[in-house]
Amino acid sequence: MRWRWRAVALLATAFVGCRADGRPGKAAPGPADTASTQGTPNQSPTIVFLGTSITAGLGVDPEQAYPQLIQAKLDSAGLEYQVVNAGVSGETSAGALSRIGWVLRQRPAVLVIETGANDGLRGQSPASVERNIQSLIDSTHQKSPTTRIILAGMRALPNLGRDYVEQFVAIYPDLARTNDIPLIPFILEGVAGIDRLNQADGIHPTPEGHRRVAENVWRVMLPTLMGKPT
Repeated sequence: MRWRWRAVALLATAFVGCRADGRPGKAAPGPADTASTQGTPNQSPTIVFLGTSITAGLGVDPEQAYPQLIQAKLDSAGLEYQVVNAGVSGETSAGALSRIGWVLRQRPAVLVIETGANDGLRGQSPASVERNIQSLIDSTHQKSPTTRIILAGMRALPNLGRDYVEQFVAIYPDLARTNDIPLIPFILEGVAGIDRLNQADGIHPTPEGHRRVAENVWRVMLPTLMGKPT
C-alpha cells in the first residue's frame, strides 16, 4: 500500500507554515481570518471545520480547500448552512483544545474535528491525543449542547512502530463509538500517497485532492444533516 511506504514523506512537512513554538505561521488562516464569516442570529446555521493545515487549505486558493467545496455541495443540495473554516497549520490536538472556546462562541450547528496528524508526527502518546480529543468533545457538549460533532480519522507514521500505529488509528473509531458520533474513517482516503493528488511537499492535497477529501467528508456529513445513521 503506497500510504505505508510514503507516510513519512506525507507527514514530514506537516509543520509547513508552523513556527517553532507550534503557533501558526503566515500560511495558515487562524481565528482572525475566519471571524468575518461568523454568522448572526438572522443568518444560516454554521458548520465549523476545526482542523490542521489540511482543513486550512495550505497551498491552494481558499475556494479550492475542501471546506469551501462542502459549502458548494450544501448550496447545491439546498441545505442552508454557512461553512466556517477554522483550520490552523501545524496545530496539535492540544492546540485545538486551547481554542475550542473561541470556536464554540459561534454556537455551530455542526463541528467537524480534524486533528491528530501533527501529534503523530511528533510521536505524542496516543493516550494523550485521545484525551485531548475527548476533551474537545466534552467541551462542545458542555458549552454548545445542540452542536452535532463529526470526527475525522487520521493515521500515524509507520516508522513509529506497529504498536504505536495501531494505537493511534484506534483512537478515532473508539472515540466515535464511545461518544456515539459520526466518523470519517480516514479523511485522506484515496488521496494520501497518490502523487498527482498532493502538492510537492507530499502531504497537502492539490485542488483535485481536496475534491477527493470533500467527497470523504460529504459521505458522512450529508446523512448526519439529514438525520440518518452513517
